[in-house]
Amino acid sequence: MRTTSRHTVRTVQALSVTITAALLATGCGRSADSGPGKDAPAKIGSGKAKGTVVMWSMGDTDPALKNLAKKFEQENPDAHVKITPVPWASAHDKLTTAIAGGNTPDMSVIGTTWMAEMAAMNGFQATPASIKSSDFYPGQWDTTKYKDTSYGVPFIANTMVVYYRTDLTEKAGIKGAPATDWDGYLKDLKAIQATAGKQNPKLRYSTGWNIGFNSWIFWLPLVWQQGGDIYDAKTGKFTFDSPEVAKALEYYASIPQQGLAPTDKTESMPAFQAGQIATYQEGPGVGGSLHNDTPKLDGTWKTAPLPYSKQPAGFAGGSDLAVFKDAKNADAAWKFAQFLTEPANLAAYAKATGNVPPSPTAWDEAKLSNDENMKAFAEQLKVSKAPPAIGTWQQIADAVDSQLERLSLGKATVAQVQQALQSKATSIGTGR
Repeated sequence: MRTTSRHTVRTVQALSVTITAALLATGCGRSADSGPGKDAPAKIGSGKAKGTVVMWSMGDTDPALKNLAKKFEQENPDAHVKITPVPWASAHDKLTTAIAGGNTPDMSVIGTTWMAEMAAMNGFQATPASIKSSDFYPGQWDTTKYKDTSYGVPFIANTMVVYYRTDLTEKAGIKGAPATDWDGYLKDLKAIQATAGKQNPKLRYSTGWNIGFNSWIFWLPLVWQQGGDIYDAKTGKFTFDSPEVAKALEYYASIPQQGLAPTDKTESMPAFQAGQIATYQEGPGVGGSLHNDTPKLDGTWKTAPLPYSKQPAGFAGGSDLAVFKDAKNADAAWKFAQFLTEPANLAAYAKATGNVPPSPTAWDEAKLSNDENMKAFAEQLKVSKAPPAIGTWQQIADAVDSQLERLSLGKATVAQVQQALQSKATSIGTGR
C-alpha cells in the first residue's frame, strides 16, 4: 500500500497504464507458454548465496533492513546486498519504467496494490515452491498473486482498525470499545455526536472520514462483510451491481449523510489528537505516531477491530518482496527474500520499525500481542482480504474513489453509483 501524494500517484498511474498496455500488446517478446499468470515457480539452488544482490527499498533509508542484510552477508560470506532507497512518490514510475526497459535490480519491495499490475507486465518471477503460503496470513499471501500464480513474498502487513478516544466515548455512555456490529456501531456514533459541544466541548464529529484518494480501502471491506465482492474471478465479470455492494454503499453513505463525519477532507489524525473527532480507521503506524507526537494522550486511546454485518473482513495491504524477471542474480535474490521472511527476521524487522509482520509465527515471536492496542490488528489480519488480482486494479480503484466522493457529498445516489461503477469497470476491463 502506498503512501504518496494524490497528484503524483495519478501521474504515475497514467504512465503505468500506457506502459502496461504496450507491454501486454507485445507480450514482452517472451514465449506463449510462460508469462503473466502462467509462469512456473522459480527455483532456489542449494548452498549459500553468492555474488551481489541489488535491491530497491521504498521510502527513506531503512536501517533495520540494512541490519538484516548484514546478517545475511555474515551467513553467506560470498554474497553482498546493495540496497537503494526509492522515494514512494516516484517508486511506481521507476518500477514500471525499469520493467518496461528490462533494466531492473534483482529484487524490490513492492506495494501490495501494485503487485498484480506489475506481474501482468511480466515483471516478476513466480514464487519458488519452497516458500509456503501457509506461513503467512491468507489475505497477505493473496496480495502476491496475479491470476492464480504467486509472484512474491509478503514482507510488511497493513490493515485498518478503529482507533477511539476513551475520554470522549465514555462521556457518550460507551463502556469499553464501540459496538462490533454495523447497527450498534452507528448507534454509538450517534451517541458520541450528541456530546459534541456539550460533554465534549471540542468535538465536532464522532468519526473521521476518508474522501477521495484511497477511500476504496475503507469501503471495500464493507462489501466483503456483506458476503459479496466487486469482481467474480470465475466469470471474469465485475459485480458492482450486486445487492451486497448496494448494502455497503448505503452504510458508507449513512455516516456523512447523518452528520457524523466531516466531508471537507479534514485530516483525521490531527483532528483525533485535538479531540475534534472521537474515532477513525487507520493502520498500525498511527499508534507510534500518536505516542511520539502527543504522549499526553497515552492511555486515552485504544483500538478495536472493524465493525461488521454478516462476517468480519478487512483490507490486506502493506508491501511484498518480488524478484524481477530480468534479475542478474535471481538465486541470491530469492535466498535473501526467503531469509528476510523467516519468522525470526520478520519479528526483528517489526520490532525495529513498528511495522506489522505478515506471518502469524513472526507475530508470536515478536510478542506483539502483549501490547493491548495491537490485539485488534491480530484479529483483523486473520480476516483481511486482498483487492482483485487484476492488472487494471489501480484504474478501478480510482473509479471507486471518485464515485465514493460523489456519494459522500450527496451528488449521487447508491443506484447511480452502482450503475456508474459497473459501467466504468466493465469498460476498463481486467487487462487480459
